[in-house]
Amino acid sequence: METNNKIAKIFRDMAGLLEIMGEKIPQRINAYRKAASYLDSLKTDVADIYKEKGLSGLLVPRTIGEKNAKKIEEYIKHGKIKEFEKLEEESSIRQVITHYFNSKGVSLQELKENAKKRKIVYSRFTKPAKQLIELSGSVENAKNAITKVAAWAKTRKLDYAIETVFKKWLEIETLKPKEVVKKPFYRGNPMIWVEAKKKWFVIKDGEWLEFADKENKIEWKIIE
Repeated sequence: METNNKIAKIFRDMAGLLEIMGEKIPQRINAYRKAASYLDSLKTDVADIYKEKGLSGLLVPRTIGEKNAKKIEEYIKHGKIKEFEKLEEESSIRQVITHYFNSKGVSLQELKENAKKRKIVYSRFTKPAKQLIELSGSVENAKNAITKVAAWAKTRKLDYAIETVFKKWLEIETLKPKEVVKKPFYRGNPMIWVEAKKKWFVIKDGEWLEFADKENKIEWKIIE
């Protein structure tokens, strides 16, 4: 059901954004996720239920309360949920900072713990995150740019910062991860395939020796 899935996604996104913003009431986050799971499993279009039964038809004991039912009603009537849009705007900078640390393998929970211990000074990343949003035009574009720079840097074993995105901005579309090359070896010796003879050869002490073993004995190693 398209409507159900769209509202469910919004509820899940709201739960995620509340986590990023440091929501103190976990029940609020859980309520969105519970409602989202219910909507995903619902076999009837929620818009049809609302058309037939009104707001009361959207209420589900211990699953969808009045507040979330009204949000569903709002989406059915207007195609959007204002509270979600407001939350997206308020959390935009934190979204970009969180995504940056995620790209470095730091989870949201680790980020929060490190911020509390002052191992990460959150304010240090606020200005560049805001500038990146302005430069790219949206939060999603900013996150995509970070993802591209991260993939490019990691395959080259380079460190990167949010500022790296600015430095690489003019070539951001051309940045590509370094190609992973696997080459064949047999007992530690490099191999080569000779197309003309349709045969593998092992290069040992400068000599080309015809490979006579089974192909599953060939080892493929990543060459940096």
